[in-house]
Amino acid sequence: MAGWEVRPSDPGRDRRRRLLSVLLVLCIPLAFYAGSLWQQRTQPVSVAGQSVAAQRNVQLLREVEELNQRVAVLSSAEKVSQQANEQSRLSIKLLEEQIYTQQQDLASYKGVLAPDSRREGLRIKTFELQATERPEHFRYKILLSRVGKSEKPLEGHLQVLIAGKQAGQDVTLELAALTAGLPDALAEQSVAFAFKHFQAIPEAGRFAELALPEGFVPREIKVRAEVQGEKPLLRTFKWNQEE
Repeated sequence: MAGWEVRPSDPGRDRRRRLLSVLLVLCIPLAFYAGSLWQQRTQPVSVAGQSVAAQRNVQLLREVEELNQRVAVLSSAEKVSQQANEQSRLSIKLLEEQIYTQQQDLASYKGVLAPDSRREGLRIKTFELQATERPEHFRYKILLSRVGKSEKPLEGHLQVLIAGKQAGQDVTLELAALTAGLPDALAEQSVAFAFKHFQAIPEAGRFAELALPEGFVPREIKVRAEVQGEKPLLRTFKWNQEE
C-alpha cells in the first residue's frame, strides 16, 4: 500500500529509553537535596570561624584600651613628677636667696662691730661644695666678706684652682674650665667682684656646677683674691673639708 512504512520493533531499546528518562527525572531532586545537605554541613563551620575571629577582635580591642589607659596614667605621673621637681627647685632657689640676704645683713653687722685690732679688708669666708646625683659633678659656692667700717666698695678679681692627680701626675685645673657648658659657667679664668660687706659667687647665694674630668682625683682648692693696692689673699680648702 502506498504511504505505509514498515519499521522493525526493538522492545529492549524502548525499555532502556524509558528507564533513562525516569533516572533523569529522579536526578533533579536528588541533586537539589545533595546541594542543600552540603550547604547545611559547611555553613556552621564558616559561622563558627567568624564567631572565633569576632571574639579575638573584641579581646584585642580590650587589650589596646588597657594599654592606652596605662600610658595615660604613666604620662600623668611623669607630669606630676616634673611639676614637683620644678616646684622643689624654685623653693630651694628662694631659700638660698633668703639665706644670702640674711648673710649679707650679718656680714654688715660683723664688719661694723669688728674689733679695731682686727685687720680690715677682704676675707675669703668659704668654698662650699656639694655632691650631685651625677658622678664627677658637684655644686659649689664661694663666699667673700670684708672687715671694717668703710662703705667704699671693695673691688678685685678672684682666681680658683683645683689641684689633684690624674694618671698618677699632679694636675692643677682652672675652675672656669670645669664649668664650661654648664649653668652659670664662668666666662673668664678670673672672677670680678665688687661689694661693700658680703658677696656670693655665683650671685644671690645660688650654687653653680662644675664637672671634673674622668680619672681626675681632686685634693684641694686654692682661692686667690687680688684687690688693687693690697697684697693678694690666698686661702686653701681641702676637697670637701676646709683647711
